[in-house]
Amino acid sequence: MSRRTLSVTLALACAFLLAGCGGTDGPARSPTGPPSARGTSAAPTGGSPFWVDPDSDAARQVRKYEAEGRTEDARLLKRIADRPVAGWPSGDDPAPDIREAVRGAAADRRTVVLVAYNIPHRDCGLYSAGGSKDAQAYRAWVDSFASAIGDAPAIVVLEPDAVPHVLDGCTPPQYHAERYQLLSEAVDRLKRQPHTRVYLDAGNPAWIKDPGKLVEPLRWAGVARADGFSLNVANFQTDDTVKGFGTRLSRMLGGAHFIVDTSRNGDGPFPGNGEETWCNPPGRALGVPPTDRTGDELIDAYLWIKRPGDSDGPCRGGPAAGTWWPEYALGLARRAKA
Repeated sequence: MSRRTLSVTLALACAFLLAGCGGTDGPARSPTGPPSARGTSAAPTGGSPFWVDPDSDAARQVRKYEAEGRTEDARLLKRIADRPVAGWPSGDDPAPDIREAVRGAAADRRTVVLVAYNIPHRDCGLYSAGGSKDAQAYRAWVDSFASAIGDAPAIVVLEPDAVPHVLDGCTPPQYHAERYQLLSEAVDRLKRQPHTRVYLDAGNPAWIKDPGKLVEPLRWAGVARADGFSLNVANFQTDDTVKGFGTRLSRMLGGAHFIVDTSRNGDGPFPGNGEETWCNPPGRALGVPPTDRTGDELIDAYLWIKRPGDSDGPCRGGPAAGTWWPEYALGLARRAKA
């Protein structure tokens, strides 16, 4: 499978649901698919040690625009194509995608950023439904994922939404204990790779609003043996909001570090509290470019974990979750501040 298909391939047959899972903390779930920065100065592009895929959807779209004479659109879209985004290995076997990414990163002497997103009962049957068929299949998938990384330098974002979906009641209770066990085992398996850093996903501040609610679930999921936790994956909360939330959660976890998804938070979240404000909201912008120069000792990196330009799902005229949507990508790039 070529690098251009590294983004996750999701089940296209999942039902079109108009409301996210309910919970005491409101509907602002994370639209991961495949799965903010007002007032924050952009990090320099040269400050990123992460690999840029030369054959990404954005890169191919740039070449298409150039061939069509759409030079201004091509120039704008390079704000995505020329910057590193995470890979979401697809299918039952993640190894081919990962090996190809690792080879590319090695040639450029860069770190590859990957998302492990295949937990059983993923996304509670919503837009990004799917995942491994059972616990044993997931263990085999994680083992293949880790083995394909080998001794390459890598960052792995582990299972976006998996812990928050337990807390908000979306994931049925009979799967909770198994989920924590599988996440904990996945941390241990991935950390057997000598240069792999693992960040267990903790949702976003608009979803689980009280960071204290995340402490014990993250511990059960193995955060103490990971390199930290991730925040704002595929969401739009501002950098200041995420930083404050993450700092409070870090203190409760004994000083754990974290990473932040800034892929689409350049203008913060969509105004209002309506349903699906997280799903392809209009008027959003790219956030701080990926970098490990964060200026904060607790924040290890700002990353583009959600691939900017991939749809959140079939809402507001978008294609299926995880599908490249050039018009949306162009809007994000056009409104970016850097």
